[in-house]
Amino acid sequence: VQLVESGGGLVQPGGSLRLSCAASGFTFSNYAMRWYRQALGKERELVATITSAGGNTYYVNSVKGRFTISRDNAKNTVYLQMNSLKPEDTAVYSCNAQIFTDRWYDYWGQGTQVTVSS
Repeated sequence: VQLVESGGGLVQPGGSLRLSCAASGFTFSNYAMRWYRQALGKERELVATITSAGGNTYYVNSVKGRFTISRDNAKNTVYLQMNSLKPEDTAVYSCNAQIFTDRWYDYWGQGTQVTVSS
């Protein structure tokens, strides 16, 4: 299983970024996918979840109306569109897959830094 994030960077407050997470090594279309973030000195936080077919999504309250999670099962990729970014969105963003074989396993990407600053 491999998860590779891209799309992070430095953006001004109010700006936008789109993160991508390319997945391989498992049947992507069978599993929900998640984006987490961890700011410096803080605990990791679940930001958004999307079900396997993309029909249902979940967002933490602080990003509702600003972030959109989506997926392209043909490309084995999950996205996080982030609009109206705020300095408090600054964090390392990682995608996550929970995959069942003999039990549930958590898989993580390497993370991508998002910095919102003027």
